[in-house]
Amino acid sequence: MPPVVSDHTANAPRERLRRGTTVVAAVLVAFVGLLGACAGPEVRTSPPVPPPAAFTGTGAVEPPTRWWTAFGDARLDTLVARALRENLDLLTAWERIREARAAARMVGAPRYPDLEATADAGIARPSVDEDGTLELGLVAGYEIDLFGRIGSRAAAERFRAEATAADARATALTLSAEVTRTWYQLVEARAAADLVQRQIDTNTKALALLEARFGTGQVRRADILRQRRLLEQTRERSLAIEAEQGVLAHRMAVLLGRSPTAGVADPGKGLPEPPPLPATGLPADLIQRRPDVQRAFLELQAADQDLAAAVASRYPRLSITASVSTSSAGADDLFDDWLRSLAGNLLAPLFKGGELSAEVDRAEARREQRFYAYGQAVLQAIREVEDALLRERVQRERIASLAVQVDYAEQTHRRLRVEFFNGVVDFLDVLTALVDLQRLERDLLAARLALLEDRIALYRALAGGLEDDPLVTRRTGG
Repeated sequence: MPPVVSDHTANAPRERLRRGTTVVAAVLVAFVGLLGACAGPEVRTSPPVPPPAAFTGTGAVEPPTRWWTAFGDARLDTLVARALRENLDLLTAWERIREARAAARMVGAPRYPDLEATADAGIARPSVDEDGTLELGLVAGYEIDLFGRIGSRAAAERFRAEATAADARATALTLSAEVTRTWYQLVEARAAADLVQRQIDTNTKALALLEARFGTGQVRRADILRQRRLLEQTRERSLAIEAEQGVLAHRMAVLLGRSPTAGVADPGKGLPEPPPLPATGLPADLIQRRPDVQRAFLELQAADQDLAAAVASRYPRLSITASVSTSSAGADDLFDDWLRSLAGNLLAPLFKGGELSAEVDRAEARREQRFYAYGQAVLQAIREVEDALLRERVQRERIASLAVQVDYAEQTHRRLRVEFFNGVVDFLDVLTALVDLQRLERDLLAARLALLEDRIALYRALAGGLEDDPLVTRRTGG
C-alpha cells in the first residue's frame, strides 16, 4: 500500500515549479524587452530592375489554354498530351515536388509538441525474490517559438517546396515546346526529303539530255561531268536528310517516354502557316505567370526566411517538458502510483566564437544572391519575349525575300536553258543558275521552319496554357 502523503507535502514540488516558471517568464520578458528594438530582415518583393510598361509588339488573339493547339494539328495535340503524362524527366520533376513537400513537413514538425512513450523492466540480482521492476511513462516536450526561429525555418522549406513545384511547371512548359519543335522539324525533314527527290529527278533529266546532245558534239565532256557531280551532291544531301529524320524520330520517342526505336506518327507533308500572332499582355502579368520567375521569387522568399531564422538563433530558446510515469514491482500494482513532472528550460547563447553572427552574414549574402537572381529571371523572361517578337518579324521579311529570289532564280534558269540550247551561253551558266535555284528552294523551306520555331519560342516565353492544364495543376498542387 502506498504511503500517505499530505496535500501540503504533495503540492510542494508543484509550487516550487510554479515559482520557478514565473521567474523564468520574468527573465524572458525582460530579455524580450531588451531585444524589442532589433528589427527583422527586410523583405523585398520588387525586382532590382523594374520591368517595362509594355512589350514592343503584340497580337490581337488570346492564346488558347493549351498553346500548341493553336496550330490546329490533332496529331501534335496527342503527342504533347502523351509527353506530359509519360516523359521520364517530367515524372522525375513531379517526384521532386513530393520529396520537397515531405522535407517541409519534417522541418515544420518542431512547431508541435513531441510525445513519446517509455517502458522499462528489470531484475536486480541478488534479490530476495524474483520480482522485477516495471515502469511505464509518457514524455512530452515543446519548444516555445519565442522569436520565430522554428516558424521561419518551416516557412523557408515551404517556399522551397513551392519553388520546386514551379520548377516542375517550367519543365512541363519546356517539354511541350520541345515536342512541338521536334514535330515540325520532322515535318520539315519530310518536306525536305520530297524537295530533294524532286531536285534529283530534275538533275537526272538534265544529265540524260546532256548525254544525248553529247553524241552530236553540242555538249562538252566537262559539262556532263559537272552535271553528274551535281546529281551526286543532291543524292548525298538526300542521305543526310534521311539520317536527320531518324535522329528526330528517336528524339521524339524519348520525349514521349518510349524507346528510341518505337517510332512516331507520320508527320505528313508541308509546313503549316503560323497561327495569328498572340496577344503578349503586359510584362507585369508575365512576371506573375512565368514558372521560372515564380521559382526565383519563391527562392528569394525562402532566403528571407532563412535569414530571419539565423537572426532568431541568436536569441534565447524556451522549452517545456512534461512527463507522467508509473512504476511497481508487480504488474498488479503498476497503475496505483503516478509521478508527474513539469520542467522549463531556458537556453540563451552567450559566446560561440562568432558562429551565430557569421551564420547571419552568410544567410544575408544568400538572400542578396537570390534577390539579384530573381531580377535576372525577370529580365530574361522579358528578353525572351522581345527576342521571339523580333525574330518572327525579321523572319517573315526574310521569307518574303527568299520567295522573290526563288521566282527570279526560276526565270533565270529557264532563260539560260533556252540560250544554251541556242548556243548563246555555256552550260556552266545554266548549271550555276540551277544550283542557285535549288539552294534557294532549300533555304526557303528552312526559313519557314525557322518561322514556326520562332512562334513556338514566343508561346514558350509567354508561358501560356500550362498553368491551367489539369494534369499540371494536379501534379503540382497549383
